[in-house]
Amino acid sequence: MPHFLKSVKHIYSVIIIAMNVFEAIFLGLVQGFTEFVPVSSSGHLVLAQSVLGSSIDHLFIQALDFGTALALIIYFWSRLVDLARQIFGKKDYRLARNILITSIPAGLLGFLLADFIQNSPELLSPLVVAIMLAVVGVLMIVIDKLPRKSNKSGGQDLSPKRALAIGVAQAFALIPGVSRSGSTIIASRIMGLNPKAAAEYSFMVAIPIMLGLLTKLLVKDSDRAYLITNLEPVVIGNIAAFISGMIAIKFMLTYLSNHGLAIFGWYRIAVATVVVGVLLVQ
Repeated sequence: MPHFLKSVKHIYSVIIIAMNVFEAIFLGLVQGFTEFVPVSSSGHLVLAQSVLGSSIDHLFIQALDFGTALALIIYFWSRLVDLARQIFGKKDYRLARNILITSIPAGLLGFLLADFIQNSPELLSPLVVAIMLAVVGVLMIVIDKLPRKSNKSGGQDLSPKRALAIGVAQAFALIPGVSRSGSTIIASRIMGLNPKAAAEYSFMVAIPIMLGLLTKLLVKDSDRAYLITNLEPVVIGNIAAFISGMIAIKFMLTYLSNHGLAIFGWYRIAVATVVVGVLLVQ
């Protein structure tokens, strides 16, 4: 009998480990894809963990940015090298200036309000996510009516005021369901960029934001201890986030070369409708 109980405990432990690995992979895939496709990574992670029946582990979700940030850096490596040449060689600071300006509002508010948002069950509720998904979805459909052609070839052609306006829009993405990429692409379109250029600028702006959040994660002693304690699921989740992130970036830039945001807007509205429907029957 003792041998039998020991075998049962071993099988149970294996099942628990397998479930944790599955959850890490699942959340990593969701984070990586929805971080760059404008459907809200934070909103989908809230919904995903609601489906999985587990509580939201905010530190784990933040830690997945290692994978998505690495995907951005690798994908845009040549652009980053070119940006460095513009700064130090050609003395052309326009793009770097605009990226910095756009990053300030979200970076500042994120630093001040991140803990409040993470500890606010109201903002992390499926209902709030559904409302934000629908509102931004409608905006995407409306924005798609703007002309695709533009005399602005990229973020370097934006004025500082327009770059700041995009930054303010990005700050709203602190609310789950809004989407950082969605808010910045919408604002960039309004500020005169074509869909593909808007997505490229959105992704470039994400790099300093993510690096800032990850630096904060590494500096805090309790957060570092969490990463060390949960190293295996964090690594597994980030590998999944990196792979799906690379795929998502390529997909978005290819798709927006010939299409607009409307399809993502309709998707958001559909998901919001399903979520509200489920909440009503519960």
